[in-house]
Amino acid sequence: MSLTDEAISRIRALVQSGELPPGARLPPEHQLAAQLGVSRNPLREAVKALVVARVLDVRRGDGTYVTSLEPRLLLEGLGLAVELLRDDTLLEIVQVRRMLEPAATALAASRISAGQLAEVGEHLAAMCAASDDVEKLNHHDAAFHRAVVRATGNETLSTLLDGISGRTLRMRVWRGTVEAGSSHKTIAEHEAIYAALAAGDATLAQAAALVHVGTTETWLRLVLENVEGSSGEAGGDRASAGLSGGLWTEPGGEETPFP
Repeated sequence: MSLTDEAISRIRALVQSGELPPGARLPPEHQLAAQLGVSRNPLREAVKALVVARVLDVRRGDGTYVTSLEPRLLLEGLGLAVELLRDDTLLEIVQVRRMLEPAATALAASRISAGQLAEVGEHLAAMCAASDDVEKLNHHDAAFHRAVVRATGNETLSTLLDGISGRTLRMRVWRGTVEAGSSHKTIAEHEAIYAALAAGDATLAQAAALVHVGTTETWLRLVLENVEGSSGEAGGDRASAGLSGGLWTEPGGEETPFP
């Protein structure tokens, strides 16, 4: 373990033990260095690392404080980390979503308030109105799922699914663009989820969400199989499978990093 890693570990121990609770101001640098038994340089690097991790917050002219340590803050970097994963791990991300989202939807069915259900319904209505505009459809698709998961009242679960689902958003945009009737199928799946939420039926809500995420997973498997098959053929049409050399083909033919 490097001196910096050791300093990070010791500061984390102070936070975990409650000696430095959320909102607490760290002792002056020289005092903290003596307390931890490390020199100032490793301590400074440790503080920088913990600031990036959203554990500490440096307030210029005031000092360094422990953040609120709330899930949404600490897990903020999850979406970025997921975005940096390799193309061939996208299926794993969808599989994780399949594990979490149906359970979250079931929990939401037992907890959702009238106001929260109305918000979900508004996004569903917007999806129906935007059935011919794929980008708007998918914008409200993502908002629909965020509203459902927020209804669980579980901030950690909501943050995790936000980080995971962000990576699949442009995938759904592309899918809706190239697959005939995809938007209507997507809307029907969301209508089933909404109906289950409105009925307060947790089992039905979980089943409806599982079908919805399962549809995405099945489609992605076919895409990846096509890409794998085309890679062994001279002049294989990788773009037709949705991927092109690790890039995502956007509507209009422009290529950007795979989402």
